[in-house]
Amino acid sequence: MIEEDQLVKDLQSKPHKEKAFRTLITLYKERLYWHIRHIVKSHDDADDVLQNTFIKIYKNIHNFKGDSKLYSWMYRIATNEAITLINKNAKRLQISNEDVQTLALNNLTSDVYFEGDAIQLKLQKAIATLPEKQQLVFNMKYFEAIKYKDMSDILETSEGALKASYHIAVKKIEAYLTSH
Repeated sequence: MIEEDQLVKDLQSKPHKEKAFRTLITLYKERLYWHIRHIVKSHDDADDVLQNTFIKIYKNIHNFKGDSKLYSWMYRIATNEAITLINKNAKRLQISNEDVQTLALNNLTSDVYFEGDAIQLKLQKAIATLPEKQQLVFNMKYFEAIKYKDMSDILETSEGALKASYHIAVKKIEAYLTSH
């Protein structure tokens, strides 16, 4: 596996940028897709956000200073792009962000790319009841097993606050699942 430092150097050098970028996409597209998909729910929206994320990464890789891991930086971009899409949809439809999430959830059952069963759908509905930050933290910890330290870099929040958010999110999800 290619070393992250070398990949960043190649991404930031003109002669190697294209090849390094193809490597970057190969290494991270699936992980980023699922991270985005857990936020926006819809396959088509996730594909659009993923494409926008990679465009931003390509255009801004020269700004990456190495203060965090490359994937933390990319996850931050993906998270921001996903939230931007939700906000844009809410504004376009003149509804709240929560209603956008509800619409996306309601469309999940007709999404040919959704392979979940009734239990998965119920879990997604429970997650959708959480505030945005708790949803992000829960999805990153539960589905992606991201460490709190890395999550802290991605969401620019303290590890303690993230642990508290996750704990509260789990309690709310348990309460939802037992009452519905």
